[in-house]
Amino acid sequence: MTMTEAEISVFDALESEVRSYCRGWPRVFDRARGSHMYDEDGHAFLDFFAGAGALNYGHNNPVLKRALLDYLERDGVTHGLDMSTTAKRDFLETFRDLVLCPRGLDHKVMFPGPTGANAVEAALKLARKIKRRETVVSFTNAFHGMSLGALAVTGNAFKRAGAGVPLVHGTPMPFDRYLDGKVEDFLWFERLLEDRGSGLNRPAAVIVETVQGEGGVNVARAEWLRALADLCRRWDMLLIVDDIQMGCGRTGAFFSFEQAGITPDIITVSKSISGYGLPMALTLFRPELDVWEPGEHNGTFRGNNPAFVTAAAALNTYWADSGTEKQTLARGEQVEAALSEIVREHRRSGAGHRGRGLAWGLTFADEGRATRVCARAFELGLLIETSGPESEVVKLLPALTISPEELDEGLRTLARAVDETA
Repeated sequence: MTMTEAEISVFDALESEVRSYCRGWPRVFDRARGSHMYDEDGHAFLDFFAGAGALNYGHNNPVLKRALLDYLERDGVTHGLDMSTTAKRDFLETFRDLVLCPRGLDHKVMFPGPTGANAVEAALKLARKIKRRETVVSFTNAFHGMSLGALAVTGNAFKRAGAGVPLVHGTPMPFDRYLDGKVEDFLWFERLLEDRGSGLNRPAAVIVETVQGEGGVNVARAEWLRALADLCRRWDMLLIVDDIQMGCGRTGAFFSFEQAGITPDIITVSKSISGYGLPMALTLFRPELDVWEPGEHNGTFRGNNPAFVTAAAALNTYWADSGTEKQTLARGEQVEAALSEIVREHRRSGAGHRGRGLAWGLTFADEGRATRVCARAFELGLLIETSGPESEVVKLLPALTISPEELDEGLRTLARAVDETA
């Protein structure tokens, strides 16, 4: 059952045509808990989307909710610009002790605006300020946000077209296996750097996602990432890793680049860093890169104290030991096994799968198939979305806290949706 005319009238009448997810999921949702959302009529939907990766610990996680309620009930500061607060101090100390120090990172923590795009804009701005160069290299099918600077290093033509102005100072290069392994890694990139007639201005930085979520769940090999880090060192370019969707444990380790054994100069983090779906973002950078003047990059909502509270609670609950990482990898193996079976049964339709941890994509030769699969899954009570430049990939982003039983239920529903859209 879809929304009645009366139910959708206020959304159609008042909300902009830019709205998106609600078109594919025509329900009025009322509450959510764990890995389930419920519409106002009480129908349950298993969530394999997790707020586009903003809800790694599920909806209304009870531990995080209790910490937030306690803070609000004692009149804790909710808005404090970038003033020092107890909530910020608790988060910084927890982040240092549980995330940075165990990984040998000494990065400074910057609070830009509260979104991922804000974190990317700060990273780009800082890189250009340090190197006194304008160009930033990105990769094919990259997605880094919808503001102008972030769009300039984003690959999707549809999203770029929405800018309405030229997007400058960004240069795309082929992502890992973009040319199907027919060309040596970084051959084109390095040749352009070497050739003074290439037309490529010396870049200030390179920005990369280790797994391109919006770009189609394209997974970079660890050796490719290591070679990229080496290239950046040799050519005096800063390496920015955009870990906004794939960080906070999505691929297993807290940071998605840990598997490759690299240390980025700048790291952007958002989405699940608050743990509760509250807006929050971080731009992390090596101490010697902290050349900002006071107030040189500011914003009204840099100090989201309620988000600091839930973020610290999430770190203490899920990252005090290796349990979350091990569980995520185990759940990932469960997903991979189910997708492998779906691919085996639909090999004739060109089915394939790829992913890491709890970020997976299911592909078909027929690009429209993914959209049909997601639509049928919704009818069956499963929330999943597409990704890729042509919406050709079914993307799975279940919460890291999902139970094996819930995961199995969703995977069976997905398999049914694939069968029924053949």
